[in-house]
Order: sequence, then C-alpha cells, then structure tokens
Amino acid sequence: MSKPYKGFEPAWFHGEVPERSYRSIFKWGDPNFIKPPKETLYTLMKDMFGVTDEDFKEYSENLGLDEVSFDLPITLAEPQLAAFRAIVGEAFVRTDNYSRLSVAYGKTMYDILRLRNKIVENVPSAVLYPDTKEQIEQIVSFCAKEKIPIYIYGGGSSVTRGVECVKGGISLDLRLRFNKVVNFNEVDQLITVQAGIGGPSLEQALNDAVARFGARRAYTLGHFPQSFEYSSVGGWVVTHGSGQNSTYYGCIQDMVLGQEYATPMGNIKTDQYPRKATGPDLDRILMGSEGTFGVLTHVTLKVSRHMPETTKRFSFMFKDWETGQAAAREIMQSEAGYPSVFRLSDPEETTFMLRLYGVDESPLRHLFHARGFRENEMCLFLGFTNGEKRFSRNCARHAAKVARRYGGMSLTGMVTRGWEKGRFSDPYMRDTIHDFGVVMDTMECSVNWSNLSKVHAEVRAYCKSRPNTVCLTHMSHVYPQGANLYWIFITRISDPEEFREYHAGILDAIQRSGATMSHHHGIGKMFGPWLEGSLGRNEFAVLKALKNHFDPDNIMNPGGTLGLDLEDKYKRFSL
Repeated sequence: MSKPYKGFEPAWFHGEVPERSYRSIFKWGDPNFIKPPKETLYTLMKDMFGVTDEDFKEYSENLGLDEVSFDLPITLAEPQLAAFRAIVGEAFVRTDNYSRLSVAYGKTMYDILRLRNKIVENVPSAVLYPDTKEQIEQIVSFCAKEKIPIYIYGGGSSVTRGVECVKGGISLDLRLRFNKVVNFNEVDQLITVQAGIGGPSLEQALNDAVARFGARRAYTLGHFPQSFEYSSVGGWVVTHGSGQNSTYYGCIQDMVLGQEYATPMGNIKTDQYPRKATGPDLDRILMGSEGTFGVLTHVTLKVSRHMPETTKRFSFMFKDWETGQAAAREIMQSEAGYPSVFRLSDPEETTFMLRLYGVDESPLRHLFHARGFRENEMCLFLGFTNGEKRFSRNCARHAAKVARRYGGMSLTGMVTRGWEKGRFSDPYMRDTIHDFGVVMDTMECSVNWSNLSKVHAEVRAYCKSRPNTVCLTHMSHVYPQGANLYWIFITRISDPEEFREYHAGILDAIQRSGATMSHHHGIGKMFGPWLEGSLGRNEFAVLKALKNHFDPDNIMNPGGTLGLDLEDKYKRFSL
C-alpha cells in the first residue's frame, strides 16, 4: 500500500500465522507478508460490488488460525510404511495430520474455501520426502507391486486440483530435499535439475553461474510465472506452464530438452538433442501428463544469457479493446522480433490496473481526458524487451512505432515498473480480501486472433451474469497466430460448492466459445471432466492408451486427473 488510508480502512489481518494452522496451508507464500489493496482500489472494489464500509467491519470468513485437526484413517499397512522408511529414511516418512493435509490441496479458491470451512478430504496416508532419483524409482516400483496410489507435490501452486490425493495412498513432497542442480553445461547452454527445485533457487543458480559453476557469464531460464516464488520446475513441465516473459523466451515446452521419469512400467529417459526426426517426440508426449504416467525426476533445460541491463520498458494506452488487439497482432506478425513481456488489458482490467499501479495518482491521469481516452473504454498495453542490446532496443522501438500508428498514447515505462514491482506479490491480496468474503480466482485459455473477440465477449458475459462480479481480462502470452486470454474474476462466495458450480459455468462458456480449456494452468482434476470434449473422442483415446501403457493399474495421480479415469456420466462436453 503506497499511502495510509485517509478514510475507513478494514482491519486487514496482520497477525501471526500459527505454524500448524489451516491458514498456514491455504495462505499464499510468506506467512509473514500480506498485501492489502490501496485505498483507491478498495473504494473501486466497493463500487463494483455495491457494498459499503459496513461490509468490511467484521471478518465474514474463518481466518483459519486453528491447528489442523481431522479424523481420516491411515490405510497403509505397517510393513508398507516400513518399506518406505527403508528407502527414504525414518525421518522422511510422515503420517501426522498436518503433514498429510499440507500436500492435499493446491491454491484454487475451491481448495481455500474448503480449508477455511475445515472440510478435510482426499488426504494421503503418508507423505514421503525423497532425496534422489533412485529413491523415487524404488518408491514407484514398490507402489506398482503393492498397488499403492502415488501423488506428487512440487510447489503446491496448482489451481486445478492437480495435487489432491483422491484415492489416498502416498504423496511425494519434493520441496524438502529433491531440489538440487544435477549438472550445468555452458558449452551447450543446458542445466539439469531435480524436478522439485523452485523457481528462485534455479534462477539464482543461473544468475550466479560465474561463481557457482565457473561459467564465463550469467544466465537465466527466462521463465517467470506469477507463481514463480512458490512453484517448482517439475510442476511447470508436467502442466505445460508459461512464464510472463514467454513471448520472447518461450513457454516451458520450448525450454525442455530432456526428461527422466519413474513409471510403473519402468524408467524413461529422453535425449538432449536440440532437434531430431526420430519418430513422435517422446518429450512432447510426456510433458503435460500431470503425474498420470509417472514421476518426473530430472529435467534438462536450455538457458539464455542474463542481460538485465538491456531491458527496454514501455507502456501505451489505446482508445478501445479492438484497436489494442489490432496493434498487438501487428506487432507479433510484422517479423521485427518479439517483446518479452506483452500484456494488453481490456477496459475493466485497465480501470483496475490504473489504481493498482498508481497511475490514478500520477500526472498521467490528466492527459487521458485531454487526448480523448474514456474510462471503461481505453485499454492499457505494457511490456518490455530482452536480448542483445541493439535487438532489444530495436524491438522496443518497433512496438512503440506500431502502437503510435494505432493511436496509442505513451505512458513511458512507469506503469510497467509498477507492474514488475507487484508481479509476484499481487496474489497475496487474495487472502487479505477473502477474509471479508471476497473471492478472487483466475481462468485462462488460448485463442486465435480470428475468434479472440468472440471468446472474450462470451466468457465475460457468463462471468458477469453473476451480480456484482468483477471480471478483469488481459492477453498475457502472445503469438503471431493468437494469444492467451486470462480472466481474473472477483465476487462474493462463501460456499465451496457454490464456487465450484460458478467455476464450472466458466469452463462451459470457454468450451462453447471454441477456445482451449487451458493455455498454461494445466487440467488437473478440476478441469478433467471437460478435456475429452475439448480434444475429441478419438484424440482423447490416444491419451488413454498412453496411460494404460505407462500405468496399467492406475496408481499414478488417480481420481480424475486429465479426466483419464472418469466415467462418461461425469464428463462435460460442448453444449
């Protein structure tokens, strides 16, 4: 918050989060950090929801400060637990309630609402903390013989119920020990890591490559999802993740050159060649499998030179959404290089962004009216370029040239710097406002330029069909052929099942509009019922055949992940 409130300020929760509490599980990130909205944003929210300060004088939701407590039986036999202890060590097999619940839920609002209401379901019988690839291979082999379900927990940032242990069994928590660099190869610009390594640890290792590996220069992966601080490389790979700099560096599937998996039918290892014509690409088959084929152990990634000094930031305001789209498409199709970050907000999100990043308190606000830009019509475009300094400069100049041609007004790099400052901390605001019954969650999909406006209008129409609902939309990953549309919806819901029904309606709207079900969040169990309808029956049958090959007894992430083991009556098809 940039300034103290002048008027009424809600009592945002600043207290200590008990270590073994429900809140310590559902809260985003650092337990000692919160991010309340600034006063102008709080005022805007009240207007959008049609509420007053009275609605923010008392917490409407359980703060989740109680110690975790539930009574769900451990179904593993003692000889099975003893076998796991022999593999990973006595201290790294845990069956206490807190450990079991800590890996059972991700970060969708459906998970958070259940935890706030102390609804505990679908927990593993035991949590294992492996240290090496060999240990994971032994665990998978043993579980295949004993028919024990296996789930994997990387960073826990899933918004698709990807980690939920529907069939009990065990969960492999990779955060504690399976998080190391295995090899760095500067000649080939490759790094191999254990799948549990987190984004900051990997990026720091690459930035410090000179000191750490004796390299000639610093490097970067260039992969920065909003969950960067609390997500793992393995999670990125198995869900087809994308980072906010993907327009230049690519999505995670563009960075993976080799993988190793422990599967029930044996271990799989792919090569590390940059290109090959040796039949269907096994790397592509394995990526996106979300733990349903096996456990991803080692990943080899291509890296890029780290040159932060060449970054060129820019932001522009367009008069309306259609003009902004046309400019975005021209930038991507004109073959003059791609910006790294590329974000175009629709009118509703633009109004929100101007307050979130301080533009409403800057001299720029006076220019909009003078230049004929109208609130609730104008659209904010921001981004920056990376790469060799002349390339980065030329790319930024070209983006600016196109923006001006389409009537864009330059806002300098100030707005982009504001966005950068909050790019990883904005999710903290979700917990703060949810204490007062306001839920914030996200959906996204991939579209072509030719159906972007249709998808945007139809999905927004459903989101806004719920009274007093905010629906912020932007394109955040952009290509010559289309873009990712990303929705942030904010409304008032306290009941988990009511949220789930509304969320399902958004997925129905996405499928009806002709967009993909997901651009980079993955599918998990929450989106699983829609996948066959999205891909087609024959196409989905290929995935089921692969599942039957790698995991004939369905012990890998069972219970609806990718919709692979769902009965037809639970599936959702185009309406």
